[in-house]
Amino acid sequence: MDTFEAICQRRSVKQFDPSHEMTDAEIRKLLDAAIQSPTSFNCQHWRFVVVKDAAMRAEIQAASFNQTHVTEASLLVVLAADLKAWAKEPQRYWKHAPPEILQRMVSMIGPFHEGNDQLQRDEAMRSCGLAGQTIMLAAKAMGYDSCPMIGFDPVKVGALIHLPADHVIGFMVVVGKAVQPARQKPGQLALDDVVVQDRFD
Repeated sequence: MDTFEAICQRRSVKQFDPSHEMTDAEIRKLLDAAIQSPTSFNCQHWRFVVVKDAAMRAEIQAASFNQTHVTEASLLVVLAADLKAWAKEPQRYWKHAPPEILQRMVSMIGPFHEGNDQLQRDEAMRSCGLAGQTIMLAAKAMGYDSCPMIGFDPVKVGALIHLPADHVIGFMVVVGKAVQPARQKPGQLALDDVVVQDRFD
């Protein structure tokens, strides 16, 4: 599917065929696409928690205002991020770079992040957002539908997935075969309402 077609056709679908199963190869293809997403300093903060266990999916549904697409979709991914990825062997993020580039970039990562908790969280959330959008567009290109989710209790879901103390949950994404089309788009703002030339007045 053409990239622009995938972007325009991607919709947030909430009714999925619960009998459809994605293959391991399809899931791997989605995740391989997700890790191509950009991150600041190439720190790759994202951690993709693929929840397959049916009982655990049911518990996450209960912690998600009982939204049925948590269990009916073929795939549930909790997009988490490591807030301290920048401090954990940062040289591995530049292992294929020329030595002088590796040294320069790694020397910048610590000073940029250290002592700035807000920046660390912002980068984690940005990374989750970029990776989640990649998953959803790749899913659409593969003939699947998806839905990003923030309607859940992050504390309860964090406990269920044993979220480490230095990690944060960005959001969840479900992927599967839609059983009915999404509603008509409610209305996009005009470009004139959202595009600013040079500066705000």
